[in-house]
Amino acid sequence: MASSSVFLHRPGNSRLAFASRTNQTVGKDRVSFLNMGTRRLPVVLSMTATADSGEEAGKSVFPGSGISIMVNGCSGKMGKAVIKAADAAGVNILPTSFGSAAEAGQKVEVCGKEITVHGPTEREKVLSSVFEKHPELIVVDYTIPSAVNDNAELYSKVGVPFVMGTTGGDRNKLYETVEDAKIYAVISPQMGKQVVAFLAAMEIMAEQFPGAFSGYSLEVMESHQASKLDASGTAKAVISCFQELGVSYDMDQIQLIRDPKQQVEMVGVPEEHVSGHAFHLYHLTSPDETVSFEFQHNVCGRSIYAEGTIDAVLFLAKKIRLKAGQRIYNMIDVLREGNMR
Repeated sequence: MASSSVFLHRPGNSRLAFASRTNQTVGKDRVSFLNMGTRRLPVVLSMTATADSGEEAGKSVFPGSGISIMVNGCSGKMGKAVIKAADAAGVNILPTSFGSAAEAGQKVEVCGKEITVHGPTEREKVLSSVFEKHPELIVVDYTIPSAVNDNAELYSKVGVPFVMGTTGGDRNKLYETVEDAKIYAVISPQMGKQVVAFLAAMEIMAEQFPGAFSGYSLEVMESHQASKLDASGTAKAVISCFQELGVSYDMDQIQLIRDPKQQVEMVGVPEEHVSGHAFHLYHLTSPDETVSFEFQHNVCGRSIYAEGTIDAVLFLAKKIRLKAGQRIYNMIDVLREGNMR
């Protein structure tokens, strides 16, 4: 277990990246995951309803029957992890994906499947054709932040439901685009089911026991692969709960560890996971330093996020087949369904 002695200080952005557009107050940095009517977590999916309806249609979705997915960003590590999870769940993986102009024409092989990557100029024509041939298509998006809004507009224009795991972009615009198009989607910046459940538990504690840790000091360390330059949105969400519990803490106090040597030798990250991990430690100390609490969650690799994404796909497929009234969902909705693999 890492200790506070390994903390590094690096200024970060005090604005929350994890909150939905409807509940982000900069003053207190408060994030909420519980009010389903006003908060949504980012994930992207696309798919249409079939002639089936009712309870039987919903049951036929699990564990992947009749569902086809198109994973955009398949050349990335998350995209490949999602394809592997989809293959294990029996979901049909289409040999088509979108990427950058530089990636156009490339062939990506995952799980023995060769996937052709199409560039920006071909997207609408290709997506319309694929959707016509596969009416139960679900698009999974793990691309880049700058592509979030353009991709959502494309999915909405074609009418394809989607699961959006990509973070960033203009989140207000993202929700408005999907709402106006009236398509189905799961949108969440955190796809790890157990991590989302932990965040929800923190939210409940903060709401029911405000001020319980008044006067306590807080140290936060988070370690991610060197390519992640900003502070974790998950860490910011947990910190916002501690603030409600009475702890005084500024987001720019988060200790970011990005040096591979320190990650292995001081934090305890397995060397094989230096390029893909999320280690978080929250240490609380009482005013007189006689009491301390630690909350820690460590993730190696990307399987937790990939499996959560596929659960979101199966969840959304069921909602579409049942012609549910609600169109936009988050990972709390998926957790509450209770049918995770």
